[in-house]
Amino acid sequence: MNKWMLLVMLVATALAACGPTQPSETVDFLVAHPERLKEVQRLCKEDRAKAGEELCRRAAEAANRRFFGDRPEQKSK
Repeated sequence: MNKWMLLVMLVATALAACGPTQPSETVDFLVAHPERLKEVQRLCKEDRAKAGEELCRRAAEAANRRFFGDRPEQKSK
């Protein structure tokens, strides 16, 4: 019985660790790193399904922010 309980707890822990994680490339990150933004835009243009819809949306939002003047270079002046 104790072995089953241990097995159930291990499986539950493993499944909890498989949950969604925070995106590493946020809109703010992409705004601050134009080289990476260009790379993501290229990936989205070539194969949007492979790049991922969410990442492509973040890249589009970052491009809009940079275009309309929300750039880190402007804030330091």
